[in-house]
Parts: sequence; C-alpha cells; structure tokens
Amino acid sequence: MTLEPLNIAIFVAMAAVLTVLVAGIANLAITGDKARSRSNQLMRLRVLVQFIAVILLMIGFWLKTRAG
Repeated sequence: MTLEPLNIAIFVAMAAVLTVLVAGIANLAITGDKARSRSNQLMRLRVLVQFIAVILLMIGFWLKTRAG
C-alpha cells in the first residue's frame, strides 16, 4: 500500500491548521462583539482541524511501521 495519498492528506490538514491559525491571529486585531464571536469559532475550528491532522499523522506512522 502506498502512503502517497495519506501524505497529501497530512499536508493539506497541516495547511488548513496554519490557515485557521493565521485567520485567528488576524482576527485578534479586530475589536467588537462580532470579532469575539468569530475568534471563538476560529479557535474551535482550529482545534477540530488540529485533531484531524494529528489522527492522520498517527495513522501514517502506524502504516509506516507496519510496512517495514
């Protein structure tokens, strides 16, 4: 089994984490109630995307050790 599709999925997930993180940091410069709510949503989204990225990494490591 080739790990190439999984490698691509891992890089996409890591790029998504970076994108949401940068959007959250940029949102910190904005003040107001809407910005606070958006900041909360971005933080929750970042945690979810990070969780997915970590799971994909764990699957990749597991498959790599099984492949030898």
